[in-house]
Amino acid sequence: MNRRNFLRTAGAAGSVAFFAANPVAQAVAGTMDKSKLIGFEAIPASTADTVLVPEGYVAEPLISWGDALFVESPAFSQSNDSKAQEMQYGDNTDGMTLFPITDTRAVLVANNEYTNNEYLYPHQGKNISADDVRKSQAAHAVSIVELVKKDGQWQVNREGRLNRKLTAYTPMEMTGPAAGNDLLKTKADPTGKKILGTYNNCANGQTPWGTYLTCEENFNGYFATDEDVELGDTYKRYGVSNKDWGYDWWKHDERFDVGKNPNEPHRFGWVVEIDPMDPNSTPKKRSALGRFKHENAAMLINDDGHVVVYLGDDERGEHLYKFVSKNKYKPGTHASNRDLLEEGTLYVSKFDGKEGEMKGAGEWIELTFGKNGLTPENGFNSQADVMIFARQAATQVGATTMDRPEWVAVHPDNKHVFCTLTNNKNRGVKENQPVNVANPREKNPYGHIIRWEPKGGDHTASDFTWDIFVMAGNPEVNEGLMAGSANINKDNMFNSPDGLGFDASGRMWILTDGKYSNKGNFAGMGNNQMLCADPKTGEIHRFMTGPIACEITGLTFSPDYKTMFVGIQHPGEKLAPSHFPEGGDAIPRSTVMRITRKDGGVIGA
Repeated sequence: MNRRNFLRTAGAAGSVAFFAANPVAQAVAGTMDKSKLIGFEAIPASTADTVLVPEGYVAEPLISWGDALFVESPAFSQSNDSKAQEMQYGDNTDGMTLFPITDTRAVLVANNEYTNNEYLYPHQGKNISADDVRKSQAAHAVSIVELVKKDGQWQVNREGRLNRKLTAYTPMEMTGPAAGNDLLKTKADPTGKKILGTYNNCANGQTPWGTYLTCEENFNGYFATDEDVELGDTYKRYGVSNKDWGYDWWKHDERFDVGKNPNEPHRFGWVVEIDPMDPNSTPKKRSALGRFKHENAAMLINDDGHVVVYLGDDERGEHLYKFVSKNKYKPGTHASNRDLLEEGTLYVSKFDGKEGEMKGAGEWIELTFGKNGLTPENGFNSQADVMIFARQAATQVGATTMDRPEWVAVHPDNKHVFCTLTNNKNRGVKENQPVNVANPREKNPYGHIIRWEPKGGDHTASDFTWDIFVMAGNPEVNEGLMAGSANINKDNMFNSPDGLGFDASGRMWILTDGKYSNKGNFAGMGNNQMLCADPKTGEIHRFMTGPIACEITGLTFSPDYKTMFVGIQHPGEKLAPSHFPEGGDAIPRSTVMRITRKDGGVIGA
């Protein structure tokens, strides 16, 4: 793709005039000037075990966990072994991108974040065997599947030559400042450059040179040991300890025994670049983008040609980052662009403003060895140290702690950027996470979405202005900040915004991963949902609701924006009573949905 087509695919359109006032004023204006972007009738909240969309729309399963990726793949069964899972679509679909090839052929690349042991195995994860571990590892990472358009609908093509399953043991290459560093060397890889696998791949990004970015998030939950080892602060800051989250990989794969392989955790927590058009290519871990619990990677081409990537670190009290490439993008010369993520500068954000105004100014602070206190005296001996321990570097330079920065999305005008701040029970509770101007709500059970604009429209600039676009909340049971901003009401309330994306016309799509109890502070919110917002007026309409106990995540469109692909993750988690998508007594399965309009029109219009 050249730059023009990349911007179109990412949602390019004409500039939209944004209000300079704070979000509450915007929302009030929105009640007087109804959005011309949103053309569907909003739907009510739901607790049903199905996907519901507005009148005139159709939502159908495209592919589910365990479905065949290849002609020779076995059919889904809970009893499938690891060899079968290697040939099937992975579990817990998350971030995804559709790469068009022709008008009737495309490649869908989708993350498979993790597994639910209660459904992955007939024994629900008890006494896990070596093949069980291999099956779990095969259900993780990334699924690449060709789609063809037949009878007006996009469908899976199991004969596609580009179909591929990446797993937690697919060979990968470490690049950038951390490559070859002693902290990445292991007995199996004394070079520190040959990484085995990726996993816990949360959200994603795409590049104008046609590659896919997958982001490693909660990598810490897979490491454990029965040895008596003392893990220091650098491990603690990333959540690595002697106990894992119940996957038990370490019992049969020594890589994940942190007592035997203390450097293995340093080899995860990166952004990985994948070429979906070459099934034989080796994915590359891009260490110049820093190591933390990556949510997604929102890329744009700055007006001067530099590549800029915005990155969230999804944990309570962590930070929001920006990467600027050293070299510039050259339209049409794909080969010279392939390593633009190899070198560059990582920055972390600091937000300032007056209390209560929900807007202000901010700056990006450089994370470069030798600058801003990133020196040997403070524990940093090289740029590799700064990247491997990006969280500690952010703390050292005084970055603002945020309420779980998740997806970042760039508006089609290429000037305004939004980030979902999902929630944070520690805000105002833990000493290192006091209430601040950008995260103004104590304990913040509902989350909010923040927006910023770089100075002069230049994304390489150090300065920016910001405001809060929406404070999620429940006005039916709360008052004040907990009720939410003025553009939240009983008909569109939600909690825990997570996924975020734009279409070509500038509609903002908000996907939630929050509390679905439908009780107490969350009464009336129902199951997790997708909403559509107009960034100009502040108006928000509910577009979709998901099945029981699911998360709505992952978002991509066909080139004509007449088909939306969206993920239903972990329906029925923790044995909640879901049987989505097949119904009856079927095992619930994570699924990519295909959403179209009955009249063949553009989604949301």
